Amino acid sequence: MNFFNGLNLKIIVWSILALLVAVSIILNKSPKEKKFDTKKLTTASLCIALSFVLSYIRIFKLPQGGSITLGSLIPIFIFAYIYGAKDGILVGAVYGVLQFIQEPYIVHWAQVLIDYPLAFGALGLAGLSKKSLPIGMVLGGFGRLFFHVISGVIFFASYAPEGQNVFVYSFIYNLTYLMPDLILCVVIAFIPQFKKAVKTLEARI
Repeated sequence: MNFFNGLNLKIIVWSILALLVAVSIILNKSPKEKKFDTKKLTTASLCIALSFVLSYIRIFKLPQGGSITLGSLIPIFIFAYIYGAKDGILVGAVYGVLQFIQEPYIVHWAQVLIDYPLAFGALGLAGLSKKSLPIGMVLGGFGRLFFHVISGVIFFASYAPEGQNVFVYSFIYNLTYLMPDLILCVVIAFIPQFKKAVKTLEARI
């Protein structure tokens, strides 16, 4: 019984997310570009789904939230790189909502907003770099770091060791898992076969 309840919940969640992506993309595009909406929606859905699956492959997990995964952010980075920052931020935000549903960590409603849709939405900043995916990844990675640090300073100050600056604590804590995660993504982005695959995907889209 629990299995079917869980299955139904997953179907509902995916339906809501797909609808959110579809409506958002359609509303943010001019009539001349609507013929590309289906392809973009399909790509967005696949990237979100792939990132979600990869997020379960955790190399390391910290006690107060945050983990190093096997390149789970790469699909979001690729989407932003191909379609630009605006759509990338949207897809990143949707993925952030999915991350919250997957494993919610709630202290305050504002913390949820900062740590999920805003932080993961910032991954879409990778779209600001159209000539270099690795540079785009760095932009998106540090965008996410910015929001997590702000959240840490405001909502997790009590975890800082006595006498330590709260900003320094939040920066170091979040850097501990975000930097290795980002470095892994950047290293993969420099692999020739990966670069060729991204170029092929970009050409087909």
